[in-house]
Amino acid sequence: MMRQQALDILKHEDPFDLLVIGGGATGCGVALDAATRGLRVALVEKNDFAEGTSSRSTKLLHGGVRYLETAVRKLDRVQFNLVRDGLLERDLLLQNAPHLTRRLSLVTPLYRWYEVPYVFAGLKLYDLLSGKRRIGHSRLLSRRQAISRFPGLKAEGLKAGVLYYDGQFHDARMALALAMTARHHGAVVANHVAVSGLVKEAGRVIGAELTDSLTDERWTLSAKGVVNAAGPFVDRIRALDDPAKPGILTISSGVHVVLDKRFAPPETGLLIPETEDGRVLFVLPWEGYALVGTTDESADASEHPQPAEEDIRYLLRHVERYFNLQVQHSDIKAAWAGLRPLVADPKAADTASLARDHVVECSASGLLTIAGGKWTTYRKMAQDTVDQAIRCCRLEPVKRTCQTHRLAIQGSVGFREDGAERLQKRSSLDSDIARHLHHTYGDQVDRLLDFLTADGARRLVTGQPMIEAEVRYAVHHEMAVRASDVLARRLSLLLLDSEMARKAAPRVIALMAEELSWDETRCQAEVAEMNERLDAGV
Repeated sequence: MMRQQALDILKHEDPFDLLVIGGGATGCGVALDAATRGLRVALVEKNDFAEGTSSRSTKLLHGGVRYLETAVRKLDRVQFNLVRDGLLERDLLLQNAPHLTRRLSLVTPLYRWYEVPYVFAGLKLYDLLSGKRRIGHSRLLSRRQAISRFPGLKAEGLKAGVLYYDGQFHDARMALALAMTARHHGAVVANHVAVSGLVKEAGRVIGAELTDSLTDERWTLSAKGVVNAAGPFVDRIRALDDPAKPGILTISSGVHVVLDKRFAPPETGLLIPETEDGRVLFVLPWEGYALVGTTDESADASEHPQPAEEDIRYLLRHVERYFNLQVQHSDIKAAWAGLRPLVADPKAADTASLARDHVVECSASGLLTIAGGKWTTYRKMAQDTVDQAIRCCRLEPVKRTCQTHRLAIQGSVGFREDGAERLQKRSSLDSDIARHLHHTYGDQVDRLLDFLTADGARRLVTGQPMIEAEVRYAVHHEMAVRASDVLARRLSLLLLDSEMARKAAPRVIALMAEELSWDETRCQAEVAEMNERLDAGV
């Protein structure tokens, strides 16, 4: 399998130019940037690609409306630059990965007349900052138009609305696509491989001690440079370099809940501009459901954070406040928490006021750390990191400049907007399955069709477009080695609908057992792990 091939290379074919620690958006982006410059790159992730922060975002590609407001109100150049960079990167991602991204219209409901010119002016400025990369024109909506765009919106007291546009994307699949694209360009990537120590020579970091998380096998890998892209856990890696060094992160927890699709029309999202504590909330259509989020509370770094009941009630309370529909706890299909790694600022009053900007740090021993940032700007973060690595680690790339501005991400090269209809005609798949496969795999869908035997076209669970062939494909081509790898990230069912995931789990485990030759003990361990995830709220 692909993972075993990667492990064999990591064990026997070092040294590398760069070792990247972390398989989230940032780490995969760094590996891709470095590999496309001709550097020899290894990437290791202690869990699965995007298992933490990078699969638990609000699924938006955006410059940051809230950041723009702060930039104007406080004349904050950091926030302004963050918006500008975000809008540029939004445009690049929409072009470089069209199968995993789309333009999304959003409505901001306004219940006070004085808010109308203020919000409209802000969103018009958002348009202007986009320049030629603008993906739609903001405009005022009458009360009737706002309700027409978002039918569940509470009509009582509604004065007007503002329509604007941002991007939406599949975060877990995007991180995986970045990892696979980096692999295509020569990087060696492996999930479920942890860094248990750093290796130094004459005071310089020259590699790391690695541990296979599945077998506990240990070995040492040599590299000219080591990049710490461990997200919320970067301070733990920095402590391996220098235990006395103070941390650079403040961790924020964001909770999301997933509701039935009746709470969001399929083509329009809702931006709630100011909650009871002055924050921003979104209600978005997502994979046939409604995604509501997010909270913003201080937290500690942990492997699998659980959504707090208080945060869930906070989200439901605001849904009720803005909707004519009644919402109850029983309406929740899934709830999950994600950690955001924010660069610490002792002057910030709370995590919501911290800028989502990033910093690149090179320690005295040469360990490079990339911290902060957000999904939309992963590419720029990677570019800045590799630029610094070339200088800090004295690397000699084939190409010194970044190559990823217009680099097609796996799945996008032959992608066509009408691909779902074409796929349905030539494969006789149901229309919802064809759409799902088209937008999940893009131009790689023909490789998946190789697994489409008579049974392979069977749905994993009634009412969902995911099919059995995807499980086998995930094992053979996407490095899935745990049932949660498939259900939480290759298919994302675990984060969409817990009950559906529970129903699908036995068949997923059975299919993976066939492909990976699991014995009964391993199957039972997978069942126990899945039940633990489901009971804990993933």
